Amino acid sequence: MEWLAGLLAALALAPFAREALRRPVAARRRAGHSASVAKLPQGVTHYRWRGPEDGAVAVCVHGLTTPGIVWDRIADALAARGYRVLTYDLFGRGLSDRVRGEQDAAFFTRQLADLLDALGVGDDITLFGYSMGGAIAPAFAAAHPEKLRQLVLIAPAGLGHDLGPASRLIANSGLLGNWLMLTVYARSFRRACEAERGLPALAPGVVDAQVGQLRDRGFLPAVLASLRGVLDEPLDDAHRAVAVAGIPVLAIWGETDEVIPIAGKERLAALNSGAVSTVIEGAGHTLPYTHDAAVIAAVDAHLPHASPRT
Repeated sequence: MEWLAGLLAALALAPFAREALRRPVAARRRAGHSASVAKLPQGVTHYRWRGPEDGAVAVCVHGLTTPGIVWDRIADALAARGYRVLTYDLFGRGLSDRVRGEQDAAFFTRQLADLLDALGVGDDITLFGYSMGGAIAPAFAAAHPEKLRQLVLIAPAGLGHDLGPASRLIANSGLLGNWLMLTVYARSFRRACEAERGLPALAPGVVDAQVGQLRDRGFLPAVLASLRGVLDEPLDDAHRAVAVAGIPVLAIWGETDEVIPIAGKERLAALNSGAVSTVIEGAGHTLPYTHDAAVIAAVDAHLPHASPRT
């Protein structure tokens, strides 16, 4: 029976061994010679600027598994409207370092604060947050209200989200959850991404960028750390703080979003009566990369146009 025990142990350890043998993200950064990176105290962060250098700054924070490329169309549209647009990859995603440890709101708030300091960005920022980024953005705004001009939340997490039974099981199952993340979640994530290829008006490259991260060491553990961190945190106090600070808030919801249901807009209204919500008809959770024109139309309708920095 010893051979059977050994076989079972090998099968149990195989996913962890595969994870250890995946490519380090630094190798991908070296291959992309044009990538802009900032060496921050927590690790290297990949970023990209668009738009006029004297434009009002807009910063875009992506979601749980979608790297900064998810903002490409919206960032280009904002740049065309005069904004100086900064997109970047959260730690654990895209070309940014796979930083180990807890990934709570404070962790991501520090990454953004350090990045802005490194790039010499001061205040008067329009901060966009999508999905998990929609949880990070109000946490950052609550911690640094003096830096914000306005806040735009797109299908924001933290106001009632449902990532599905598998994600809930994995997040709450300790070491077993770690194993399930590298096996069950990895397969279901790939299937879900591939299913998006048939979406109308899909932005190019988004699916490939998401699926490609599965080859990077540390991506899946980072997603798990966020499920157990920022996506498991109550953000009521952050939204109340944003309201007290008087920061204008625009929230954009997808009518058919099953991950972040539009019922979240009622909770947002209860926490911040000054927040403006708008719903995009027929849109699911993929708003930034399938309904970008409608998102920009909502921004145009509710926010003032960018003006040059003084």
